[in-house]
Amino acid sequence: MKLLIIDRDGTLNRNREDYVASPDEWEALPGALEAVARLNHGGWRVVIATNQSGIGRGLFDMAALNAIHAKMHRQLAAAGGRVEAVFFCPHAPEDGCTCRKPEPGLFFQIGQRFGVSLTEVPAVGNAIRHVQAAAAAECPAHLLLTGQSGHLRDKVGPGLDTDLAMLAPELPSGVRAHADLSAFADWLLAQSAG
Repeated sequence: MKLLIIDRDGTLNRNREDYVASPDEWEALPGALEAVARLNHGGWRVVIATNQSGIGRGLFDMAALNAIHAKMHRQLAAAGGRVEAVFFCPHAPEDGCTCRKPEPGLFFQIGQRFGVSLTEVPAVGNAIRHVQAAAAAECPAHLLLTGQSGHLRDKVGPGLDTDLAMLAPELPSGVRAHADLSAFADWLLAQSAG
């Protein structure tokens, strides 16, 4: 099984300064839904791993989160794509859980649920904490230069061949950078074909 773990905010949809707390605030990034569809058509099953501490902070509830994800699923379907499951951490940072990224708990849950070795499951996101969690779970980790990492785009340059550790020392070694989810999908599909 070809399984891929992606982040949500800043990867699939626009990142906000506060929280995506309602369906009206959820807005797909240009080309992201189509990238998921291309990945699906290439045989990849896509799963989301996302921190949603707005629940633990009391900023929105499960009904709002479910409504946001219902909108996301509808828009993905309209683009010809789908997400198999959404794994989320509802805890606030001070709760000390093992599922809030950069902890790898969500990734371990995904590996267990799908019965796969995480060393074969690429993970992609725009937040350094997503990449740290992926690396801690031994997933091949990829950083998108969107959302929280958008500021690195000009420093990395068009070839994306800059040593990321020099730009963000907290990144695990071996992380590969991509301009956005569409560029990552192109790269992964080319690797799969090769």
